Amino acid sequence: MKKQLTILFFLILSTFMFSQGGTVKGIIKDYNNIPLFGVNVSVKNTTKGTQTNETGLFEISNIDNGNYVLAISYLGFKSKEVTLKLNSNETIDFGIITLFEGDEILDEIVVNGNRTNKFSRKETAYVSKLSLKDIENTQVYSTITNELLQSQLVTNFDDALKNAVGVENLWTSTGRGGDGAGYYSLRGFSVQPELVNGLPGLTNGTINPANIERIEVVKGPSATLFGNSVTSYGGLINVVTKKPYVGNGGELSFTSGTYGLNQVTGDFNTALDKENNIYFRLNTSYATEQSFQDAGFRKSFFVAPSLSYKVSNKLSFSFYGEITQAEQTNPTFLFLNRNAPSVATNLEELNYNNKLSFTSNDLSLENPTQNYRIQMDYKLSDTWQSQTLLSKSSTSTKGYYTYLYDYGLLGGNTFSRFLNKQNANTLTTDIQQNFIGDFKISSLRNRVVIGLDYFNATATDNGTGYAFYGNVTPQGGTSGDNPFTPEVETDSYPLSTAGVDSVLESQAVGNSKSKYHIYSVYASNVLNFTQSFSAMVGLRLDRFDNEGSLENPNDDYDQTTFSPKFGLLFQPILNKLSLFANYQNGFKNVAPTLVGDPEAGLQTLKTFDPEQANQLEFGLKTNLFKGRLNTTVSYYDIKVTDRVITDPDSPFNKIQGGEVVSRGFEFEVNANPVNGLNIRGGFSNNYSETTKSDNKNILKRRPLEAGPRNLYNFWANYEFQESKLEGFGLGFGFNGSSDRFAINYLSTGEFILPSYTIANASVFYSADKYTISLKLNNALNKEYYKGWSTINPQNPRTLLANVTYKF
Repeated sequence: MKKQLTILFFLILSTFMFSQGGTVKGIIKDYNNIPLFGVNVSVKNTTKGTQTNETGLFEISNIDNGNYVLAISYLGFKSKEVTLKLNSNETIDFGIITLFEGDEILDEIVVNGNRTNKFSRKETAYVSKLSLKDIENTQVYSTITNELLQSQLVTNFDDALKNAVGVENLWTSTGRGGDGAGYYSLRGFSVQPELVNGLPGLTNGTINPANIERIEVVKGPSATLFGNSVTSYGGLINVVTKKPYVGNGGELSFTSGTYGLNQVTGDFNTALDKENNIYFRLNTSYATEQSFQDAGFRKSFFVAPSLSYKVSNKLSFSFYGEITQAEQTNPTFLFLNRNAPSVATNLEELNYNNKLSFTSNDLSLENPTQNYRIQMDYKLSDTWQSQTLLSKSSTSTKGYYTYLYDYGLLGGNTFSRFLNKQNANTLTTDIQQNFIGDFKISSLRNRVVIGLDYFNATATDNGTGYAFYGNVTPQGGTSGDNPFTPEVETDSYPLSTAGVDSVLESQAVGNSKSKYHIYSVYASNVLNFTQSFSAMVGLRLDRFDNEGSLENPNDDYDQTTFSPKFGLLFQPILNKLSLFANYQNGFKNVAPTLVGDPEAGLQTLKTFDPEQANQLEFGLKTNLFKGRLNTTVSYYDIKVTDRVITDPDSPFNKIQGGEVVSRGFEFEVNANPVNGLNIRGGFSNNYSETTKSDNKNILKRRPLEAGPRNLYNFWANYEFQESKLEGFGLGFGFNGSSDRFAINYLSTGEFILPSYTIANASVFYSADKYTISLKLNNALNKEYYKGWSTINPQNPRTLLANVTYKF
């Protein structure tokens, strides 16, 4: 009996000792039945988890019996949660699990150091307000990734945009009230960065790249989905900020460089609850920088908190904020005369000493900026989602603004300085409600967004008038002779706050406030006739209500506009090669004007339709070798019509007859030919001309805002793999342009800024927890200039050093 009980005891014991937990497995594929590699699969509230292999297969073993939730997430796809009940030794095979494209709050950023083609990140829900891969989107856009910015040690926004094909800086940020951000040429038209995370987010100063996850440069007129207040006919610039991600970690970084550059940045991400449903991220930076010229500085501090709260698998909230305090001297460009020829017609004749700033560090501008965004996402069903968004921004300017202008009244290359005291503020509010669907009608897949949008902007200006404050020559000569008085004055004008304030005392202080509202409804649908052939159709109804100056009821007006969009796309090789064509529209509201001969009686107010810009474009996109080679090739033709001009039959009448054309070719490549080597390159060619106008000064000439005709950029970064040099890396690149017109009018002739090519290089060492980098910008110390009726010298050779610690 004892022997039998002993045997039974050991049998029971061995059953417990050798029994195994349950197992779950399956295969994860996308909508096109393509296996997804590297999908994160985890059992919630346990330490169990894995990633799918190249066939999409996953398997998790030794799971204790009980009730669980299987969480599945992958970059650019909607996350999925599956409930299951598991018994010991049981294997549950889910078969094929399908994931659909889509950005979700907690999955927008996934830390993955082994991702291939780090310079090309094409998943985004902002460009089309739908979750589309780049290769299935009929619109062209460039993505500047955070990895690309880090590899180049980018410390300012202008340098970041050198990586976007066809984008060129026209002038740097001035800090001026209302329009103090930088201006850039894009497909022949000027544009400013006015979108943050797909919503209006204004700035009068520089944008600190330390908080940028990526920059999306969307090409061509884009009013159908974004309206006309934050876009241009050439496209738009959307800054995507860093947001919370699943996990804990962060980094501290310090960058120091030539001309007094010092920048400290911090990035901290953590869960705030035990269930890992609330994540908080904080990015912050403090930076100071001086100028290569005899005066000039910039300093800024920002803090950017963001929060993501996943209430359930259906409901989630997110909050983002950025508070910036910045101060800078505005760059005193040399403004060329726009009405009469200058003495100098090129830089050699100008004999410009570009080491002179013609300003003082006493004369600075403060640019406090705040941007906030709240988002609520709710899954109405498996096929429909509701997205509610609110954004608010406030940007201000306080301080001294100066400019130099060649009036041509004093002879020689003499530029007169004018200045004022700025005190301006702009407030914006944007409310959007989107309904996003992904469903089938019969066998046809539809991805739809239907949206309502309300936008409001209020601008207040309490600055002073402009006062004359002496003259300068490009070689540094000074005089006090006011060109607008008959006397010859010899007054001195010290560049100090006391001297400036004494002159501005006689200037009137403005008291203007203006406001406008935009009410919009839009819809866009991507219809898949087959997996390979799709069409995009979009339409916007836009109601513009301009209150104008609140003191003047006579400048009020409103306009209603339709903005359509259409595109066709065919993939001869699914997910690898696409051919596309698109029609895109943009518009600009036009204020009424008085017409009629004033000597014949009262003039009448004439209203106009909005200006229209229409683009036709076609090209191809590739995504070859498992994503290692992405290219975009396109040709576009933009025609702007209905510009208001003087009636050729009556000088007292205005008609809509002005036209501008802009057409060109663009090529971009992002490649990862071997592990560790990432390449980014691009080339663009643009032809622009004013074809119809009553202004003979600009007729049949290239507009100044079009910038240079040719632009090119290249950057290659290699990190040694699995050798004695593992972790070491090198970077090399260049960017440049053809010559450009600083002035191009019939009355003035031409002033051409020469072409340039700038070389840059870097070296770095990267370990698990830290990275040390050196970067040399403008390695050959090239003297070059940019401008838009201005002459703006660029930085000479600069050396940057960076240390980053990750935790």
